[in-house]
Amino acid sequence: MAEWWKNNWEESRQHYLDWWDRKGLVISMWGHVEKEGSPHTPVAAPPPARDLDQFWFDPVWRSAYLHHEMSRSSFKADILPVANTHLGPGSLAAILGAEMDGRPDTIWYRHLPEDSDEIIFDENNRWWQLHLDLLRMCKEHAQGRYFVGCPDLIEGMDTLASLRGTQPVLMDIIDRPDELKRQIQAVNDVWFKVFDQIYDIINIDGEMAFCYFTIWGPGKVAKLQSDISIMISPRDFRRFVAPYIREQCQWLDHSLYHLDGVGAMRHVDALLEIEELDAIQWTPGVDQPQGGDPCWYDLYKRILAGGKSVMPSLVEVDELQPLLDAIGPHGVNVMLMFRTEQDIETAVKIADQYR
Repeated sequence: MAEWWKNNWEESRQHYLDWWDRKGLVISMWGHVEKEGSPHTPVAAPPPARDLDQFWFDPVWRSAYLHHEMSRSSFKADILPVANTHLGPGSLAAILGAEMDGRPDTIWYRHLPEDSDEIIFDENNRWWQLHLDLLRMCKEHAQGRYFVGCPDLIEGMDTLASLRGTQPVLMDIIDRPDELKRQIQAVNDVWFKVFDQIYDIINIDGEMAFCYFTIWGPGKVAKLQSDISIMISPRDFRRFVAPYIREQCQWLDHSLYHLDGVGAMRHVDALLEIEELDAIQWTPGVDQPQGGDPCWYDLYKRILAGGKSVMPSLVEVDELQPLLDAIGPHGVNVMLMFRTEQDIETAVKIADQYR
C-alpha cells in the first residue's frame, strides 16, 4: 500500500486477527485524535461547509473534508485509519425510501408518509447514489493510504422502524407475525445486495473496515444490531431478530453485534446461541456507568465464557488496567476515550503488560 498512514499496521493487523479468534487484545478508539507534529501528508482543508446539507450530503466537499481530517489523525496503538463515511445510523432506510435530515451531530430519518408493506430497492434512489458517489470519491482521495469505511446501514426491524415507524412494526409482532417476518427477510435481502456493491468499492486486497465502532478484517466485516429489541421479549427476539442476524453472520466473514442499553441485556443468551457471531460490543446507554465501570465486568466475562470476543466501549484510560485484571486480555477490544496522543501511549504501556 503506497504511503500507508499507519506505521505499525502489521502489528495492529495481527492484534485484530487474534481478537476475532478470541485470543487477542486490541487497544483502539471510535474516531481519532489529532496527531502531534506534521500531518502524514500536507492536505489543504476545504472551505467551511455552507450548511448542514453540504456537510453531510455533498460528496465532493465531504470526501475532501474526510481526506484532510485523516491526514491529521493519529493512528497509534490499534487505532484504525478509517474515513468515516456514515450517513447516519441506519442509512439502508434511506436507500429504501426514507428521507434524510442532517443535524449538527448526526442524521435522522423521516419514515415514509404512508405505511407500506413493500420493500423496494430502487438502484436510482438518490440516497443510494449518494452512498456510491461518496465512497468512490473517498477511495480516490485515499489512494491506498487509509481505509474507506462501510457506512452504518443497519438491518432488520430497526430499518423497518425507520421506514414505517416503531409502533406499527411492534404491533405486527402480535397482529401480523408472518408478514413481519417476510418484510424483515426482504430488508435482509436488500442489505446483502447493497453490502456487496459497497464492498466492491471499498475493499483493499480483500480487506475492509466498517465505520461504526471502527472494526476491520479480511473479507466482509460488519456491525449488526437490533436496538428495537429493547422493547421485545427474549422469545420474540429469537423469532424476529436472531434468525436474521444469524443469516448475516453466516454470510459475513467477521461480525460484531452492538448490544445497546441495559434493557437489551436480556437478549445475551440468544446472541450467544448464534454460533456464527464473532463478537459483542456493549453500550450501557444514557445515565448509566460507561463501559469501563466494574459493574459490567460480569457481563464481559459472560460473553467471553460464551465463546465470543467482547468490545467494552467508552472506557477511560485509568479504567483499563482494572478492566484487564478483572476479565483478562484475551478476546478483548477496548474502545478507549483518548483525548491526546499521550493518553494513547499510556494505554499502550498498560496493554503491553498483558501481551
